[in-house]
Amino acid sequence: MLFQKISSVCNQGGLLRRFLHTNKVQFRKHEHPFSRTWRILGDDMKKIVNPLKREEERGPYMPLKTLPPHADIVIIGGGAVGSSIAYWIKEKTGLKGLNLVVIEKDLSYSKCSTVLSMGGLRQQFSLPENIHMSLFGAEFMRTLKKRFGEDADVYFTPNGYLMMASEQGAGQLMDNYKLQKELGAVNTLLGKEALKKRFPFLNVDDVELGCLGLEKEGWFDPWSFLCLMRRGAMDLGANYISGEVVDFTFENRDDIYVEGIDMGEYEGLDEIVVKTADGELNHIKFAYAIIAGGGDSGEIARKARIGTGPGMLSIPLPVEKRKRYVYHFECQSNEMPGINTPLTIDYTGTYFRRDGLGGTFLCGLSPEAHEEPSIENLDVDHQFFDERVWPILAHRVPAFNSLKVKNAWGGYYDYNCYDENGIIGPHPYYHNLYMATGFSGHGIQQAPAVGRAVSELILDGGFQTIDLTRLGFDRLIVDKPMFESNIV
Repeated sequence: MLFQKISSVCNQGGLLRRFLHTNKVQFRKHEHPFSRTWRILGDDMKKIVNPLKREEERGPYMPLKTLPPHADIVIIGGGAVGSSIAYWIKEKTGLKGLNLVVIEKDLSYSKCSTVLSMGGLRQQFSLPENIHMSLFGAEFMRTLKKRFGEDADVYFTPNGYLMMASEQGAGQLMDNYKLQKELGAVNTLLGKEALKKRFPFLNVDDVELGCLGLEKEGWFDPWSFLCLMRRGAMDLGANYISGEVVDFTFENRDDIYVEGIDMGEYEGLDEIVVKTADGELNHIKFAYAIIAGGGDSGEIARKARIGTGPGMLSIPLPVEKRKRYVYHFECQSNEMPGINTPLTIDYTGTYFRRDGLGGTFLCGLSPEAHEEPSIENLDVDHQFFDERVWPILAHRVPAFNSLKVKNAWGGYYDYNCYDENGIIGPHPYYHNLYMATGFSGHGIQQAPAVGRAVSELILDGGFQTIDLTRLGFDRLIVDKPMFESNIV
C-alpha cells in the first residue's frame, strides 16, 4: 500500500496469520485467545452435529435478530458486490468459525442498485481489468448450478452486445476490439454494409463501425443473481444484519506506524456503530471492514474520517449516488428488432434491448453533467425520455417511431466522480479497511470477480487471479485516473 508502513506482523499476508495477531489486540479485554479457539471449535462441532440449528433458530436465510459484539470481518452493504465478497471469503476459507457479518440497511432491496439494474454482461471495455473481470463473470454464470445447486438460474439471455461507433469513434472501437480479442473475448467487427445486412431494422447512415459480442455477453435477472449470492454466502455461514452504519470508533495502535504520523499516534478503526430499525445503536468490534455500500460508500467513508482527516485521510472516497432511468416500451411495428437482437448501444450512449418474446423493450441513456437529476427520490422524468431518448431511438430504429412507454423506474449508480471505474482494495492509511465500490453501472457484472479479488487480498495478502492493483485507492493519491471509453 502506497506510503504505508505497518508492523511486520500485520504485513505477513494471509488472514489466518494476520487476524490471530489482530484478535489478540481487538479481543484481549473480552476473551483469551485460547478460550476463543476452543469456543469456535465447539461451535463448529455443534453445527456439524446439527447443521439446521441456525435455520431452526431464525428461519432460513433470515437476518440475525441480535447483533454480535464482535466480528472477524464486517462487510458494509449486502447487494451484489457485498454478497459476492461474503460468499468468496467463506468459500475460500471453509471456516465456519470465521465470524463474517454483512450489514445491509434495506434487506427488502427495494431501492438497491443491483435489483434495479439492467443486468447486462459484456466484455466490450477498453481497460484490461474490466475485460478480465467480465470474462470471469461469464464463467461464473456458466458454473452456477455446480456452485449453488440444480435449481440455480439467473435466466441468462446470450444475445450479446452491439456497440456502434461514428466515424470519429471508429478508431477507438477497433482498438478496443483488438484488446478484447487478445484477452479472450469473442467479438466481431461489422462495417456499415454488414451491420445493415445483419440487422436490417437499423438506420446506419451515420454509423461507421459496430462491434458485436458473439459469446459470453447478454443479460440476466439481477434479483435472481442477488438471491443466489446471498443464499450461497449464508449457506457457508455468513450472517446478515438489518441496520445502517452511522459511525466508527477508533483505537490508538502503538504497534502500527504510518509515514507522516508520529510513533504511538496512529489511530485505527476499532468498532462499527450500527443503527437498527428501532433506533438502537449497537457497537461491533471488528478485525477487518469492507465498504461495499454502493452509492452510500462515500458517505460511509467520511464517517471513518476519509476525506476529512489529515494527510492521506484528506482525500475523499469519490463515490456518490447518481440517478438513472430505465424505460419499458412497446412496439407493434412489423419492422421492429427481432427476438435475437443484441443489447444495442448507440454511439450517443443510448441503449435498448428486447424484454421477453413480445414486442417490448427496455432502454435508457445517462444524462449529461448539466442534466443530472435530483437523488432525493427515485421518481422518473418522462420528459427526459420524450426529449432526449426517443429522438435517438427513432433515428436509429425507424420502427420505434410508433413505440409506447408502458412503464419506467429509477435506480442509483454508485458513481465514481473521479474516473467512473471501481475502487477495489485496501485504504492506504487504515490497516484493516478495504473498499469495493464506485463501479458506475458495471457492478453487477463484475461482482463475482470483485468478490474473489477482495477475498484474495484479505486471505492471501494479494491478488492471485486478476491483478486489480491499478483500480486501488492509491490512484487517487498519485492522480492516475483509469478512464474507460464507451462508458454506458
